[in-house]
Amino acid sequence: MPDAARCYALVPCAGVGLRAGTEGPKQYAALAGRSVVAHTLTALAAVPALAATLVVLAPEDRAFEAQAPQFRGARAWVARCGGATRAESVTNGLQALRERGACDADWVLVHDAARCLLRPAWVERLIEACRGDAVGGLLALPLADTLKQAEGERVAATLDRRAKWLAQTPQMFRLGLLQRALQQAAGAGMAVTDEAGAVEALGLAPRLVAGEIENLKLTWPADFALAARLLETR
Repeated sequence: MPDAARCYALVPCAGVGLRAGTEGPKQYAALAGRSVVAHTLTALAAVPALAATLVVLAPEDRAFEAQAPQFRGARAWVARCGGATRAESVTNGLQALRERGACDADWVLVHDAARCLLRPAWVERLIEACRGDAVGGLLALPLADTLKQAEGERVAATLDRRAKWLAQTPQMFRLGLLQRALQQAAGAGMAVTDEAGAVEALGLAPRLVAGEIENLKLTWPADFALAARLLETR
């Protein structure tokens, strides 16, 4: 793989976020005076190593430009090719990157639109750790809490938390490898919840790069209040 491989960010932004309890898509919910996705894209724009950031929207999305007015310029790309699932949106986004000149050897950093507390330094940490890696990797946190397995609303078992990590994003893989992994997963009917899982299904072991507890994904209503408090302290 050439050392001059470029890095692109890919932000799937076609979901509706039903668990968040927001009136519309959670990525467009207001947070500290801006939309959730606007915070996310501002952080990615501050990473010099990224050649461009591609936002993958639903074909019918007409709200994005108003919700992220600062997302513009030569490094700000939009593709209205989102699918019914995250994996479909990422797959379609990879093809859109190819159409804009990206190649197999280029790196793609897939990042959740709803991880809006992202800091540029964390992205740079991931790039530094993975540029020379044969597989790629992801930001993640070692599991600190005791892990319970449930049966209904009761504890069924306490699980060993050793060597267990919580996956975050960005997740960074070569375009060609990630495209192959997602296509194989789709062909096998595999439910893909993150890109690393698809790569693992190829028999590969992505690198774990220490993330930050602040890099939370806004999923439940309480997450928005917490994110607002964290943004106020910055």
